[in-house]
Amino acid sequence: MAAHSANGVRRAFVDFFVDRGHHHEPSGSLIPHDPTLLFTVAGMVPFKPYFVGEQPAPWDRAVTVQKCVRAGGKHNDLDEVGRTSRHLTFFEMMGNFSFGDYFKSDACAYAWEFVTATLGLDPERLWVTVHLSDDEAEAIWRDEVGVPAERIQRLDEDNYWRMADTGPCGPCSEIFWDKGPDFGDDGGPAHGDEERFIEIWNLVFMQFEQHEDGSMTPLPAPSIDTGAGLERILSVLEGVDSVWETDEFVRLLATISDITGVQHGSSDRTDVSQHILADHARSSTFLISDGVFPSNEDRGYVLRRIIRRAVRHAWLLGVEDLVMPTLVDAVVAIMGDDYPDLVSNHAFVRDVLEREEGRFRETLRTGLAILDDALDGMGEGSTLDGDIAFKLHDTYGFPLELTQEITAEKGVAVDNEAFGVAMARQQEMARSARKDGSTAAVGDLRSVLEAGGPTEFVGRDRDEAEAVVVYFDGDMVVLDRTPFYAESGG
Repeated sequence: MAAHSANGVRRAFVDFFVDRGHHHEPSGSLIPHDPTLLFTVAGMVPFKPYFVGEQPAPWDRAVTVQKCVRAGGKHNDLDEVGRTSRHLTFFEMMGNFSFGDYFKSDACAYAWEFVTATLGLDPERLWVTVHLSDDEAEAIWRDEVGVPAERIQRLDEDNYWRMADTGPCGPCSEIFWDKGPDFGDDGGPAHGDEERFIEIWNLVFMQFEQHEDGSMTPLPAPSIDTGAGLERILSVLEGVDSVWETDEFVRLLATISDITGVQHGSSDRTDVSQHILADHARSSTFLISDGVFPSNEDRGYVLRRIIRRAVRHAWLLGVEDLVMPTLVDAVVAIMGDDYPDLVSNHAFVRDVLEREEGRFRETLRTGLAILDDALDGMGEGSTLDGDIAFKLHDTYGFPLELTQEITAEKGVAVDNEAFGVAMARQQEMARSARKDGSTAAVGDLRSVLEAGGPTEFVGRDRDEAEAVVVYFDGDMVVLDRTPFYAESGG
């Protein structure tokens, strides 16, 4: 194939499977139509209804390059990002799928042909693993594909794939690349060093559906779900030690070096912060473009945590000005050709991140000063008072997770139990205040209504109005007319 690049590998993968009768389906949203998942965590997520038989598949076979985020719930790589050579919160999963059409033999043959013939990887450096129980898969790899028996190993749970606690599942088989003796001990994926043997493709033989009670039933038709991480494959093709050295990350990290004045590779500490900035810029850009907004609940909370973590690491690199808007520009410039939604949503994503970062930087300044004072003199193995962590959270909006991350870097724990007690106490006080306040407010408003009549709503034909204040108690204002909806609709 042509020069190794993210664009080149994406297109080579799609073309390979289209030539073999697969329908090319564009990437689905990062927001799944599945209440059991926060985000789209794998290429098969958009196809789940086809695998479980809820809907008929419109094609027998398909190929995708699916954008994925693993930053919450069962699939969560957030805390690993920046500290390893391969973990990301946002990544691209290349996959081919069979909906009751071909099964193990063709799936193994296709994968091997693509990595050896199309990508040109040396078959002598490839290893294969299968599930302990899967004699059939081992025989296919050995007798049909031609992988030497000594480079096929059996694993237990690592070769059984589940999307979540319920849903499609089945045994799987993985292809690994051996980076060589400089990266650790020999012994293959089952016994060697995980930094030496890198998984590049997972072939899931989708045979069962797991239910809430733990039972499994056969799927209507055995199917194939495969996933090959684009960034990992690129690191192998480009002969580099980590995903951070692949072509798209090199461009993004160059922008980060320009912003921070710190060259990538200067030190392990600054590299971690730069890696986190690069990854989190990608994940936050794609999440907002797909309709996730920073909030204090569910997906929005995870997004807010990602943004705030990025901002804190920009701070560690000495940057006090806004960084996220510039990083959005870089992500769109690098990936917009393959994901045109990024281009059309560029200004909106930039605005959301600019406002979110601006608000949090004020919180960060105050919170870090208080936390630094609290940690002054505390040695490794100490525990930070949970009441201090709660004060940071409740009074200054400083997230508990950020407090935990900062204290952990100094070898200090947080008294989470005391934090929980303080949180419960505050919630009970808030409930009591709301109850007492609402009772008094109902009586006051009834008097206002009897004296002056109901407020006239004029919002159906205008959004501005002159009004008379008929009641004001320091917290509440009642007008004689308003264009504002009382609830919903506005």
